[in-house]
Amino acid sequence: MARGSRSAGRTCAATRRYKQEDTLSKFTSLKSTAALAGIILPLAWSGVAWAQDAVNLRMTIWSANEAHLALFNEIAASFKADNPNVTVTFEPIPFDNYTTTLTTQIAGGNAPDLAWIFETSAADFVNSGALFPLTDTLSNAEGYDLADVSTGPLELWSKDGTLYAYPFSTSPFGVFVNNDVITAAGAQTPAEMIAAGTWTWDNAIATAEALAASGKSGLIIRDFDYKTWQNLTSVYAGWGAAPWSEDGRTCTFTEQPMVDAMSFIHDAIFTKKAMPGPGETADFFAGDAAMTVTQISRASLLPKENAFDWDLVPLPAGPAGEYAMIGQAAIGVFAASPNAQVAADFLGYMTNPENSAKLSQFFPSARQSLLTAEALGKTNPLLSPEQLDAVVINGITNGKVIPGHTGFAQIQQTVRAGLDSLWVADADVPAVMASICDSINPMLMR
Repeated sequence: MARGSRSAGRTCAATRRYKQEDTLSKFTSLKSTAALAGIILPLAWSGVAWAQDAVNLRMTIWSANEAHLALFNEIAASFKADNPNVTVTFEPIPFDNYTTTLTTQIAGGNAPDLAWIFETSAADFVNSGALFPLTDTLSNAEGYDLADVSTGPLELWSKDGTLYAYPFSTSPFGVFVNNDVITAAGAQTPAEMIAAGTWTWDNAIATAEALAASGKSGLIIRDFDYKTWQNLTSVYAGWGAAPWSEDGRTCTFTEQPMVDAMSFIHDAIFTKKAMPGPGETADFFAGDAAMTVTQISRASLLPKENAFDWDLVPLPAGPAGEYAMIGQAAIGVFAASPNAQVAADFLGYMTNPENSAKLSQFFPSARQSLLTAEALGKTNPLLSPEQLDAVVINGITNGKVIPGHTGFAQIQQTVRAGLDSLWVADADVPAVMASICDSINPMLMR
C-alpha cells in the first residue's frame, strides 16, 4: 500500500485500476494476451498490485550533472519505495547529439520508455504518433492538479486537445556575471548598467571587449560552441530576428534584423574579441569568463564556495527593445513501450506538485503555484528575490520559446553547415544568410 505521508502526491487515485481493454490497445507490440497478463498486474501505489516480474523503465536525459542526477534518482527511489518491482534508470546522452542519438535508438527498436524532448523537436515528436497520450493519466492523478499548470507552456506539446509530453522545465535565459573579473578590468558591471538604464547588447559587448587583454574571456553563449546555433536565439531575438516566418514556411535569415544581428555577433567575435572564437574554450563557472548567457538550470554549476562574486541578470536589450527567451524541455512516454502506462504513471509522480517544487531548483516549473519568488526561493537559495523576479518569473511569464520546426534535426544540421562559412574573419554575412535560405527553404515548405 502507498504510504499515507505521500498520498496527496500520488499520480493515480487509490481505487483506479487499469482496464484490460485499454491495456490491450496500448501494448499492441505484445504478441498475446497471455504475454500481457504475464507483465501487467496491480500497481502498488495506485491501489493496483504489480506482477512479480520486475518492471525496468529507462529514461534518456541530456544532463550528466551530478546534482541533477542525484535529484532524479531520489525521486525514482521514492517511487520505488511504494512500487518495489519498478526500477527507473536515467541514461545521460551528450547535449550536442542528444536528439540524433534518441531518434537512432527509436529507429533501431531500442527506444527508451521515457525521454527528455527539446522544444525544437516538439513538432516532430508530437505529430509523429510516437508518444503516449498523457491527458487522462495526469488529469485523473490524485493530487496532481493539472489545472495548476499554465496553458501557454502546454501548447507546444499538445495536439487536438491531448497532451503528449509534459514541459517539466520552462527555463529562461539570463546572463550569469563574474563581477570580480569585470571590475579588475576596469569595466562596468551589468548591475551598474541596469541601475543606469544602459544594459544593452552594445554595452554588454563593450564590457566583454575590455576583457580581451586580461587573459579571461568576455562573453560566452553556453552550449553554442559553433554547433548548436539555435542557442544564438538568445542574442538575435534582441534584434527581432527569427530563422523562419511564424508559419514556418519561409526562411528569414536574409531579412535585415537577422543580417544585422549576425553581423553584430561576427564583429563581437572577430573584431572586438569579446567572445571566444572557433576552437577556443572557456568555462564561466570555473572563473574563466566575465559573462555567460545560459538558462537558469545551469545555476547548479556555480561554485559551492565563494570563488568569485557572481550575479544573474536579464538578457540585455537589443535594437528591438527588451525581451525574454525561454527554453523548454518536456518528458514524453513512448507509445511502443511495453510499459507505457507505468512510465506515464512515473511521469505523473515525477512532476506532481511536491516533486515539481524539488525540480524547480534546476528546472523552473510552469505550475502557477510555484511561480512566485517565495516558492522559488525555497529551492533556489543562491538566488535573491530580485534575481528570481527579474530573470525567472519575468522570463517564464513573458518569454518566447526558441523556435522549432517539423524535421528540425535535418534543418538544424543544414543551417549549422551553412554557418561554417560565417565563422571566419572575412565572411560575407549577407551572402552566407542567402546561402542558408537557399538550402532550407525547400525543407521548410514540406
